[in-house]
Amino acid sequence: MAITNQRVAEHAFLRGMYRDPYFPDHVVDKGKAILVRLCERIEAERPADPAALYVLSHAATEEFNLLEAEFEAAGSEIETVAREEIAEDFWIVATAYGFTDVDVEEVVAPRNW
Repeated sequence: MAITNQRVAEHAFLRGMYRDPYFPDHVVDKGKAILVRLCERIEAERPADPAALYVLSHAATEEFNLLEAEFEAAGSEIETVAREEIAEDFWIVATAYGFTDVDVEEVVAPRNW
């Protein structure tokens, strides 16, 4: 499914992580794919309120939690720079779909990173 929201379709997810050689591109690619799938789910399911958005964002956050092991296996980790980058992109997704008053900490509440 192609993303129709122009703001997220044109956004370079996890740009800072791609720029930093500490984060292996093949693992960052998987993180980017999680964010793209989140956008696709939001467009398909059209959450009506923050609670419905949180169901989707929490599922995506859990996927990032699982990705931590792949970062570690590649000699990296989801550390401070990555945490901020990932959370910022979750915020960009939420606001692009009209959820401008949600708490970013709640958007990624189940994170282990």
